[in-house]
Amino acid sequence: MAKPHGRKTRQMVGEILQSQDRKQALERLAKIPDMQLVGHLFSHFYATNELIKFRSITAMGLLGKRLAAGHMENARNLMRRLIWNLNDESGGIGWGSAEAMGEIMGRSPALAEEYASILFSFLDPKANYIDNSLLQQGVLWGIGTCVSAYPDKLSPHLAGLIALFLDADDEIKKAYAVRALAHAGPLSPGCLPGHILADTKTIQLYTGWHFEPTRICNLACSGGQVQEQVRATSE
Repeated sequence: MAKPHGRKTRQMVGEILQSQDRKQALERLAKIPDMQLVGHLFSHFYATNELIKFRSITAMGLLGKRLAAGHMENARNLMRRLIWNLNDESGGIGWGSAEAMGEIMGRSPALAEEYASILFSFLDPKANYIDNSLLQQGVLWGIGTCVSAYPDKLSPHLAGLIALFLDADDEIKKAYAVRALAHAGPLSPGCLPGHILADTKTIQLYTGWHFEPTRICNLACSGGQVQEQVRATSE
């Protein structure tokens, strides 16, 4: 049974994640001791509300950055936990874990140096390939977030693996693949198939605290940065 103060903190974290004020919400979350906050954020990775899930991932990214700056081994333990959640042997399904890995590494060069190859390996059939369609969405999102800060991390081999998803029936995977490729550097029209440049289907794209309707073709033409606020100056 959770301790009373634990239940109170969990409830408070849930309320904060519902706030419309991103800056204020993240500042309030940062006041909770990191090692106490981490478990509560993990619990919201499984939220049925996608917005709350993504907001908890944003907060986990900043928490990982703080841990890396203050106690690297705690940050490594967090990354190991996220990786374990994506392992079949964990006994669960790692919702949100790949996205959180990308968020953390997008803010910590040291962690990106150590763990980026593991996140990328989840798309590689010769490595740790994940065939769960929803988890693939998360891997593509995480990679797109990571490479937005370190575009050199996206090798030609990995770019080729991502490009395979440009033909996906799943519009979310297709859009996240475009976002990942665009974040790695400017895309010229010749780099993308015509059906992507002409794809006017709209998805709801998470922009750092809210969802915004975004056409896939616009994602391709704007460098993947359609109103995206993942690296707000307030962070």
